[in-house]
Amino acid sequence: MLNRKTTGWSKRDMDGTRRADIKQGAEVYIVLKQDQRSGKLTRGIVKDILTGSSTHPHGIKVRLLSGEVGRVKSIVH
Repeated sequence: MLNRKTTGWSKRDMDGTRRADIKQGAEVYIVLKQDQRSGKLTRGIVKDILTGSSTHPHGIKVRLLSGEVGRVKSIVH
């Protein structure tokens, strides 16, 4: 299971709350709706950016190439 400890995710990484930081084709960690309580992260490639506003406090909502939809928690460098 992926989580913040195993992925090395930290607040100093781009945290996914700014739409300008996220591009189609970027590799990201997202949290799926059903995983919000556990904090389990899913890694994937951004297919579509679904949030229209420039920022969102819980992360920009995206669709991955796999079809999964969730909020970005970290952008892989």
